[in-house]
Amino acid sequence: MKRRLLLLFPLLVFLGLGFFLYRGLTMDPSARDSALLAQQFPAFTLSTLKDPDARVDESLLLEQVTLVNVWAEWCPTCKEEMPQLLTLAERGVRLVGINYKDTRVKGREFLDEFGDPFEVNIFDPDGDLGFELGVYGVPETFLVDAEGIIRYKHTGYITPEDVERVVQEVGKWR
Repeated sequence: MKRRLLLLFPLLVFLGLGFFLYRGLTMDPSARDSALLAQQFPAFTLSTLKDPDARVDESLLLEQVTLVNVWAEWCPTCKEEMPQLLTLAERGVRLVGINYKDTRVKGREFLDEFGDPFEVNIFDPDGDLGFELGVYGVPETFLVDAEGIIRYKHTGYITPEDVERVVQEVGKWR
């Protein structure tokens, strides 16, 4: 009897591991809330994409509701997202970009080709600010209220269908 139970043990372990692996694979990581929701935007001091001598810090995000978009030239979905960001800017949404793990030349070329809806682009070539924000794939977008608190996070690109919802989110915090 003990011997039969001992033979079933590896099968039970295998089935248990299979269940947890299957469950993990079916979870949508983009559906997770950011750990930074309701937290202060991380402190930083970085240059802007256009001017290596111009330094900006987190105070840039104070006094106005701001949509902060993390993007990169090498990101194909960032190219798909740009028309929606241009629409948001046209509708009066303040946008600040974070050019993530890119070069200045490539980032500027991207904006020249696809348009520049951003009031300012923060240059984050090493991804340090992105790391502080918990970015695990671009594009990602954060809504920051006038006190510098992160109120909303959108993982993935903003689709045309998302534009109205994003505008409504911005309106809730104005």
